Amino acid sequence: MDADLDTLATALYARTDDLLKAFPDHRPRRPKTGLAPKLSDAELITLAVLQALLGFTSEARWLRSARKHLRHLFPNCPSSLATTSGCANSRQRPAG
Repeated sequence: MDADLDTLATALYARTDDLLKAFPDHRPRRPKTGLAPKLSDAELITLAVLQALLGFTSEARWLRSARKHLRHLFPNCPSSLATTSGCANSRQRPAG
């Protein structure tokens, strides 16, 4: 199963990264100052999509599984996606 999961994660990351480069206006907003992110936008989106595709409804269980099975692909796997990336609010942009 790990080889199939690695292949899925790699393909999903590559496609996500290509799309974010092709459409930079779709990237989540980042503050200009502050700490540099440990994961790229493509890595965070990949982890969130993998969670949904694999049917993990618990973020904590997903991240434990991701750290166990995908650590070699995502060495900086966060302990929480919502607090690390702001995924829940990444598409909420002010009007105008």
